[in-house]
Amino acid sequence: MSAALTPLRASRARLASELTPRAPHVRRAGDLSGVMRTVLLALVPCVAFGLFNTGQQANRALAALGRTAADGWRGSLLARLGAGVDASDALDCVLHGALVLAPLLAVTAAVGVACERVFARLRRRRPSPGLSVTVALFTLFLPPTTALWQAALGIAFGVVVGREIFGGTGRNFLNPALAGLAFLYFAYPSAFKDAGAWTAASGAQGVTALQAAALGGMGAVEALGVSWRASFLGLEPGSLGETSTLACLLGGALLVLRGLASWRIIVAACLGLVATVLLLQLGEGPASPSAEIPWTLHLTLGGFAFGVVFMATDPVTAAQTDAGRWVYGFLIGLLVAVIRVQSPVHPDGVVLAILLGNVFAPLIDHAVVQVDVRRRRRRLG
Repeated sequence: MSAALTPLRASRARLASELTPRAPHVRRAGDLSGVMRTVLLALVPCVAFGLFNTGQQANRALAALGRTAADGWRGSLLARLGAGVDASDALDCVLHGALVLAPLLAVTAAVGVACERVFARLRRRRPSPGLSVTVALFTLFLPPTTALWQAALGIAFGVVVGREIFGGTGRNFLNPALAGLAFLYFAYPSAFKDAGAWTAASGAQGVTALQAAALGGMGAVEALGVSWRASFLGLEPGSLGETSTLACLLGGALLVLRGLASWRIIVAACLGLVATVLLLQLGEGPASPSAEIPWTLHLTLGGFAFGVVFMATDPVTAAQTDAGRWVYGFLIGLLVAVIRVQSPVHPDGVVLAILLGNVFAPLIDHAVVQVDVRRRRRRLG
């Protein structure tokens, strides 16, 4: 028997020596946890500036209302820390912004972890490391006055319906953070549309530049004091971390250099937005006041930069082929422009546009592959 097995063992040994020690399709040594750490690092500029801008907008509103302290427990804690509500003091602004962001981030993280662990226990596997990025993106896109219970509902919907029911990280076809935001937007529209929703000071009245444009065009934006420079830097009312185009570009540069985001999607989305805005402005007939906004401002206002850099480029839900990425990005930019200009009910449109892009991404890739197959068949006869 041993003599008969000797050739078999030799054959197996020879076969083992010819196998590659690692999977031949692996392109880098990093794992999913490393990828998520890089994305979180790319979000640092948005978080840092978001803290400052959120606090500064709140401190300005408090000064306009003639108040010298923040609301409730935030005012008491700021006083214990020896800080005030001076809009010209960067430290006061950052501390105030941190007290706005911290509770929302803590609640969304706790609820997200709870949902993730329930599904992990049911599937008898370890929790996915991708949850941290979903929580961060979801929270940074929220208005500063979002109620904690609303944030909890939104992240639960995003994690469960947007990802876990499809099998977890890597199997979802919709970005889970965007799914949770869309749920909140349609379930509780007042949280995104009411006057003062974007300023963390009770009694403050104000709108974002895109909301002002939907009501009064470019004149309303200028009256709000929002210039191109201010919108590029992010010095305007808005979500907790989306207002600064500069911060988004810094984070996006890191993702592109590390190969985690496709520059084709980012460039194509910008081209789609610019081309569609110019085309709509050339058209005749009645148009919404938002049509007066130049394409340069459309690129920096609202959540366009944040959404395109960090959400549209999600490698799980975006197009996978190079040609498909151009089409996918252009489609998102086109949809953002159409929603902003033609639908005053949805002043921004970034969340809806990227979700629609996620839906069409598999179809776009399929069409690109089929075109390539037919081209090769024609060339090879």
